[in-house]
Order: sequence, then C-alpha cells, then structure tokens
Amino acid sequence: MDLARTEVGKAGRRARNLRGSVARLALMAGPVAFFAVFFAYPVAAIVARGLEVDGVWRFGRIGDVLAQSDVRHVLWFTTWQALASTALTLLVALPGAYVFARFDFPGKQVLRAVVTVPFVLPTVVVGTAFLALVGRGGLLDELWGVRLDTTVWAMLLAHVFFNYAVVVRTVGGLWAQLDPRQEEAARMLGASRARAWRQVTLPALAPAVAAAALMVFLFTFTSFGVVQILGGPAFSTLEVEIYRQTSQVFDLSTAAVLTLIQFAAVVAVLAVHAWTVRRRESALRLVDAATTARRPRGAGQWALLAGVLATVALLVVLPLAVLVQRSLGAPGFGYYRALTEADGGAFLVPPIEAIGNSLQYALAATAIAVVIGALAAAALTRRDAGRFVRGFDALLMLPLGVSAVTVGFGFLIALDEPPLDLRASWILVPLAQALVGVPFVVRTMLPVLRAVDGRLREAAAVLGASPWRVWREVDLPMVRRALLVAAGFAFAVSLGEFGATVFIARPDNPTLPVAVARLLGRPGDLNYGQAMALSTILMLVCAVALVVLERLRTDRSGEF
Repeated sequence: MDLARTEVGKAGRRARNLRGSVARLALMAGPVAFFAVFFAYPVAAIVARGLEVDGVWRFGRIGDVLAQSDVRHVLWFTTWQALASTALTLLVALPGAYVFARFDFPGKQVLRAVVTVPFVLPTVVVGTAFLALVGRGGLLDELWGVRLDTTVWAMLLAHVFFNYAVVVRTVGGLWAQLDPRQEEAARMLGASRARAWRQVTLPALAPAVAAAALMVFLFTFTSFGVVQILGGPAFSTLEVEIYRQTSQVFDLSTAAVLTLIQFAAVVAVLAVHAWTVRRRESALRLVDAATTARRPRGAGQWALLAGVLATVALLVVLPLAVLVQRSLGAPGFGYYRALTEADGGAFLVPPIEAIGNSLQYALAATAIAVVIGALAAAALTRRDAGRFVRGFDALLMLPLGVSAVTVGFGFLIALDEPPLDLRASWILVPLAQALVGVPFVVRTMLPVLRAVDGRLREAAAVLGASPWRVWREVDLPMVRRALLVAAGFAFAVSLGEFGATVFIARPDNPTLPVAVARLLGRPGDLNYGQAMALSTILMLVCAVALVVLERLRTDRSGEF
C-alpha cells in the first residue's frame, strides 16, 4: 500500500513537472517568435546583405573595414567619449547619491523626481535642450558669446545630464541600505573619516558603483541622438557612423561590420554588468533605508547639500528651463501656432500631428511590450529553469546591444515581401519601439514575480487550476502595480525612440523625435523655434509619465 502511494506521488509530481515544462514552453513561444521575426531576422538580413558578395560571405571585409583610418578613429572616439562621460558622471553624481541616501530634508521626493526626468527624456530632447543652452543663439552665446555645440564638451555635459539619475538612484539606493554603524565602529577604533569610508563603505558600494558605471558606459557607447545633434560632422560614434553609412553613403558592408563590432562590445559590457549585479545581490547585508537618513549636521554637510542642489539646478533644471524659454521666444506662442501649419517642406502634414502619431505609436508599442514582456517574465520566474531558459533571458537583452539604426534599416530590407510585407503598414513603428520596451518590462516585473511564494502556485495547480488561471488569480493580483510601472517605462521609452524610427516613420506620419530632428536639420529661426516647441511638448509628456511612475513604484524600487 505504501509503495503504491509512493508511486502515485511520484507520478503526480512527474505530471505536474511535465505540465510546468509545457506551460513554460508555451509562455516562451510568443516572445521567442516575436524576437526571431522582428529582431533576429532583420538584423541578420542587413548583416548578410553587407557581408555577402555573389552568394559568398566575405569575412575578410571585417579586416578591410578595421584597416581604414577613419573607422579606427570612430572606434577610438566612441570608446574615449564613453569612458570620459562615465568618469565625469560618476564624479558629478556620487555626491548626489550620498545626499539622497544619508540626508533627510524638505522637498527630497520632489528633487528625486526632478533628477530622474532626464533619464526618461528622449535623447533628441536632451540634445535640443543643450543646443538651446550652448548652441547657436543659445544662452551662453547670448550672454558671453560662447558656443560649445560641435565640441566634445557639449556631448559630455549632455551625457552627464542624461545619466545623472542612473548613478544617484543605483548607487544611492544601495547606500541608503548600508548600515552606517559599520563605518562608525571603524571611526571608534581610530580610523579617520576618509580611511573608514575607503576601507568600509567603498568596498560595500563597489558593486553598485561598477553596475552604475557599466550602465552609463553602455548608454554613452551607443549614443546616437545626442551626438547627432550636438556633435556635428566633426564627431561620430559607432551608432552615428552606422546611420551615415546606411542612409547617406549606402555602404552596407561597412555598416554591417560596424554593427558586429558594436554588438560584440555591448554584449561584453552586459556580461560584466550581470556579474556585478550577482555580486551585489549575494554579498551584502542591508538594513531598512528609512532608518539611515537624517537631517544634515554641521556646516560641511549643509555645504554638501547646497552643492548638490546647485549642481541639480545648473545641470538638470537650467537646460530644461532654457528649452522652454526658447520655445516661447516668438510673441503670442508663435512657434507653437506654427506647428499647426504645413509648409510642404520637411513635413507633408502640420508638425503638430506628430504628437498624436507618437502617442498612438507609443500606446500600441506599450501594449505589445507588456504582453511579450509579461509572458517572458512569467517563463523566467520558475526556479527550475535550465540553461535554455537562461539563454532566453539573455536573448531578451539583445536589443540593447544592437544598433537601433541597424534594426530600423533591417526592417525595411527584411520585411518587404509577403507574408511579411509591412513597409507600408503603420504597425512597423510600434514593433520597432516595442523591441526596446520589452527589456524594461521584463526587468521591472521579474523581481516581483520571483518574490511570489511558489507554494501558492503549486497549491492552485494541485487543486486543478490551469496555468492561465494560476497566473490570473495568484500572480496578477500581486504584480499588478509592477505591471503598471512596466507599462509606464515601456510607454516613455517608446515615445522617445529615435534610432530605428527615423528610418521607418513615414513622411506623412512623423513621430515627435523624428519631427524635432527634421526641424533642427533645416535653417531658419522658425524651424529652430518649432523644434524647441515640439521638444518642450515631448518633455512635458515624459515628465507626466514619470510622475505616474513615481506614484506607482513599489517601496523597494530604488533603482532602474
């Protein structure tokens, strides 16, 4: 009898494991198909088109391209500016991370939201804001006759502006949870303040600092919109050069080689980033962040707080304020009224229609990203996932490592014949935008899903609930808020996507970033003012999305 019960129990467990494996594969089927058709296929198509000659792959072309002095200069400048931007961002933002982690002062939450605004802004808006500050006719030009556009300093400052919140929230989120009594104990044993910080706090912060630095390096290494607007013809990163080779020179072979180089570099950065995150998760003992913050004490701490506030005012608030001021430069909201008129030049429709187009595209992209990302996160939730599933997790991050320009141009080349002739379809833009949104959805939902007690799912399955019903009645109520936050991030990212959209957005249906870039590319004060007005509108929409995210985010969401 006991043997029979044992065998029945084993059979039941095997059946449940089989159902779990089938359910996991079913959940993975949609995301795998989506990435295979709308990511792997277009990227492989453009790389093959560039490296294949008369049906033969010319891998020697990689060496030929790398032998060109201008290509080596692009590689050097891309790496150099990314390293310089990362170092400068850490230098400027680490004091802010300390202030947000250790100080409690009036308006702290408002200030946290303010410094986060740049991160959700499209790169086109960031470039336009700094163009209004340091470019032709900008604030510095008017006051002192100084122009920094088409210089490396403009790009470096814009990158610091964009990534300031990455360091503040990634490092500050961990710093707030470190027990300050450890450093105090070192001080009591005779260590100086500097030595205690260097030997106690810094080693604990090192994984977070490394993770933040790698994220900033990744964002700046693949920078496109900022360099395209502020760099001019004198400076070109890999992403900008890929765009130039595909859209202006029409040299797909060189573009394909540069795409492979960028992809290999970014995959290496992502691998190192994953390693640092694992170190951070497994090596630290943390305390409640609410117990570590206190009001500043002494003149030194108040001076530090004042310095951070001044930095935020000059680095974050001033460029955005100048952007708004320039958009109001014409009497009676003239630049905004001009957006309602079609001139038959850069646009076939009034530029104001770009607002509606962007919102529609972003909503569609958000829906796609949430569905695909939620399915992927649910598949990754199971703790018995093997190497295949871990490989699937890495697959979801690949859109962050491939040039968005390559993806957009690959859409035009690959999706041009039945049954996937989508070149004339409006859905092409949301599909490209959703590729970038899915990783944000997965990374937002996965920690929450993994925190759900697996025994609840098992109990529901034992009682006969289907996988869909288990998800609906067990997981969904617990992750509803995370799902809304994920949707908000996907919406903000989709709204500002530029690299792929610039290729596939139709002239009669431009998005806001594409419209801004076209206006900046035309001479005349009216076009410049309209670009400022559209950028201001896009900034306000992203800021509203951020406010919603701040209200919805969980108490533990101290990082991106």
